[in-house]
Amino acid sequence: MKIGVPKEIKTNENRVALVPAGAEALIAAGHQVSIETGAGLGSGFADDAYTSVGATIAPDAAAVWKDTEMIMKVKEPIEREWPHMRKGQVIFTYFHFAADEKLTRAHMKSGATCIAYETVELPSRELPLLTPMSEVAGRMAVQEGAKYLEKLYGGRGVLLGGVPGVAPAKVVILGGGIVGINAAKMAAGMGARVVILDISLERLRYLSDVMPANVSMIHSNRHNILDAITTADLVVGGVLITGAKAPRLIRKEDLKLMQPGSVIVDVAIDQGGCVETIHATTHENPTYVVDGVIHYGVANMPGGVPRTSTLALTNATLPYAAKLANKGWKQALRDNGALRKGLNMVDGKVTYPGVAEAFGLEVHDPASFIS
Repeated sequence: MKIGVPKEIKTNENRVALVPAGAEALIAAGHQVSIETGAGLGSGFADDAYTSVGATIAPDAAAVWKDTEMIMKVKEPIEREWPHMRKGQVIFTYFHFAADEKLTRAHMKSGATCIAYETVELPSRELPLLTPMSEVAGRMAVQEGAKYLEKLYGGRGVLLGGVPGVAPAKVVILGGGIVGINAAKMAAGMGARVVILDISLERLRYLSDVMPANVSMIHSNRHNILDAITTADLVVGGVLITGAKAPRLIRKEDLKLMQPGSVIVDVAIDQGGCVETIHATTHENPTYVVDGVIHYGVANMPGGVPRTSTLALTNATLPYAAKLANKGWKQALRDNGALRKGLNMVDGKVTYPGVAEAFGLEVHDPASFIS
């Protein structure tokens, strides 16, 4: 199979979908790998690191898209890339379709086969290709939140861990999944008082067993959310409904209850965000203020630490990319139920229920396309 890796062009996105070691593995399996020139530089991989393992360097994105059967990316193709997409081509990346109707319809129009990292799902309900970036984003949420709590950035002027004689900051985390648990680890390790809210009592019991003493677990409901955010210094949105739009847990009127200069970092922004007043921002302009509350809505947070993120992502995605390349996408999906869950769209037809539901579209059974 001919596999292409274009350079990511989303603002301040420095990750790359395939490291040289990954390219080497695919080439050793008999595939051809084409890398757009400069695609790996943001993550510290020069073109010659790819050519030394047998990959071809393409002069531009058009050449990568034109000559390859499967495109591997990190982020969803943005509008400038849409003309390159074509019917029958496999695109393997993060899409987050349910948060963007224009993106969804553009991919439907292209006829491409869209397999989403974020909906590949194991029988245990683990999301193996979303997990590594959720780990990074959860940890970064606290790192960034701590920074924007500084007075220099308009924050309350609170040190997350406090000092002897002065109370530490309070960090409220909405959702006890991968993002939540990693955010809690960071915040607790820095000495903050941490509260995790989740709707699953089973999850809360687990977290109670593994979290340190400065982390409290609270059942998530409207009353408890309002009670928690009223005294919060930092709120981290880590809610996820696989492949679907995130629920809005904090409303605009709720901001008036929060302390001036407090910070919201909404990691759920890729799926539309769990805060009514959040909108996507960039690493270049990451924050804005609503009713005195700082909002951080960077939609590609792991892109800020591309070396770590790229290596973690490729560790997870490469085995699945190899299955798609070795067997062809139809056979790979027949053989692997987790990968089959990743299929979001084929030939203009939506195959993932959460995406169809978000925009009132008809959902089609993936089995009808791979039988």
